[in-house]
Amino acid sequence: MSDIEAGSPPEVRTVHGTVRGAVERGVAVFRGIPYAAAPVGARRFRAPGPPEPWTGVREAVAYGPTAPKRPYAPPLDRLLPDPVVPGDGCLNLNVWTPSPGAARLPVLVWIHGGSLVHGSSAVPVYDGTAFARDGVVLVSVNYRLGVEGFGVFPDAPANRGLLDQLAALEWVRDNIAAFGGDPDRVTVAGESAGAVSIAALLASPRSAGLFRRAVLQSGAPAALPTATGRRTTELIAQRLGAPATAAALAAVDPEALLTAQTEVTSGGNPLTGRASFQIVVDGELLPHDPVAALHAGASAGIDLLMGTNTEEYRLWFVPAGLTETISPLKLRLALLKFRVPNATARTYRTNRPDATPGEILGALATDLLLRVPLNRLADARTAAPGSTYLYEFGWPTPVQRLGACHALELGFVFDTLDHPDTRALTGPEAPRELASAMHRAWVGFAADGDPGWPSWDARRPVTVFGPGAPSLVLAPRDDELRGWKPYRGGT
Repeated sequence: MSDIEAGSPPEVRTVHGTVRGAVERGVAVFRGIPYAAAPVGARRFRAPGPPEPWTGVREAVAYGPTAPKRPYAPPLDRLLPDPVVPGDGCLNLNVWTPSPGAARLPVLVWIHGGSLVHGSSAVPVYDGTAFARDGVVLVSVNYRLGVEGFGVFPDAPANRGLLDQLAALEWVRDNIAAFGGDPDRVTVAGESAGAVSIAALLASPRSAGLFRRAVLQSGAPAALPTATGRRTTELIAQRLGAPATAAALAAVDPEALLTAQTEVTSGGNPLTGRASFQIVVDGELLPHDPVAALHAGASAGIDLLMGTNTEEYRLWFVPAGLTETISPLKLRLALLKFRVPNATARTYRTNRPDATPGEILGALATDLLLRVPLNRLADARTAAPGSTYLYEFGWPTPVQRLGACHALELGFVFDTLDHPDTRALTGPEAPRELASAMHRAWVGFAADGDPGWPSWDARRPVTVFGPGAPSLVLAPRDDELRGWKPYRGGT
């Protein structure tokens, strides 16, 4: 009889010590397991190091500390609840498993989003119970955020948050078999900044052998040159009156550092811009721009599942009133800034005759930043040994006219529609059958690389999840995609 069947608290021996979890809703759950040493003191701006081993049994029933961060600004704080768990050891992870005694089950490792300054593995929407219920070991990880994870310094390694994610994946490689998972069947998945992170991991030689498949939800490959990425760090240091070095900022009170970070980065969003933290091409962990690297064949053998939500922009535009306040003049100026071809803009207007200038701009920006680069990556991989699948999430939430906005698909993927924090964005009447279908596709992809529809080829097949039942559409809105300049490569 397994621990699950007996109802006793399950215990698992990891390479650093034994952890004791809990049985919840028929699956074993282990929370707050350290995969690296606490990034405090001398370790604050260093690459992650191994955690201190422990003797005896470590209780693993509560979420571990979250990385230093501030809540989303209103009104997004009500739509995207972001719990804070105090403490220093933020480099921890959680495991949901059907049974620690199971044999070599598929594994899905979740990397949360949040513009590299928000989010954690403790967000209730990411509860892994449904994945474990359906035979997939779910691992969710924390990583350093903001200036501590992605500030660029002359005296510290860049991309420390990415290094944290790699350390978590190495922990999975070394430990997941004890939880019933198969280290040779790991899928890494993430949304928004989590997906951007995964694209960088796909382009990094350091990730070789750590995962077999990857899921990119509403995030495309992107990185900045180191000098450009350093600008946000310099602005924070200027506000603090300190040199822009790791040594100087390590001496700053963490709350004061968070305040300066928030002041520098607040007021913008992924579509309208503002100072932000980005992954950088550091020449070591990330030797080349991930767009160029992936188009040139990096991780060509990794299966990919990628997609976007139909109205990503509405999460940022609608609460701020931009869909109504952007004038035709502002739209024209934005088209010039983003170098949108006139013919392309006309196609978007023709296809949306009743749209406001703000809605036209939102649709263009969504495609420019997300849908176009993911389609181009799929095109570049048509002859790759790894399969590529594309989806679109189109069910519109009734909450605040947000439509099929950014982050809305998360409760469907995790099948967590019943949680109040999920309902903050979906409302109480989200279609359960759509959540079942989308969750089933992610389970199938993690299990055997097949989400249930044809892989990408010249027909450009996309499964559209809502409104209504999921449907396979060939080359959706291809007239709009053809209007963008083709990718020419780069360094």
